Amino acid sequence: MAKMTVIYKTPKDISSFEKHYYGVHIPLAKKLPGLIKYEVSNGAVRSTTGHSDVYLVANLYFDSLEAMMESFKSDIGQQCAADRRILANDDEVQIYVYDVKNV
Repeated sequence: MAKMTVIYKTPKDISSFEKHYYGVHIPLAKKLPGLIKYEVSNGAVRSTTGHSDVYLVANLYFDSLEAMMESFKSDIGQQCAADRRILANDDEVQIYVYDVKNV
């Protein structure tokens, strides 16, 4: 299984961010080919290592990294990438993709 973790810093306009994220971005991303699960943090994101500017964390799951990469090459994937730039520029977000295993 593969996972994408997206970490958003606190937006300048929280109300506008939330309206767009929940009203536009999530419905679009849920159309990604091969998406198994989409989850977001609920409530405050607390750090045990001193990071203080995290507003929201999202996790998207796919069968494999290959399936994820193919999904983001699709038309919907390209639309998601473009829409993410509306939500947050590259200084306001961190995105990680990786395989996961149960231990």
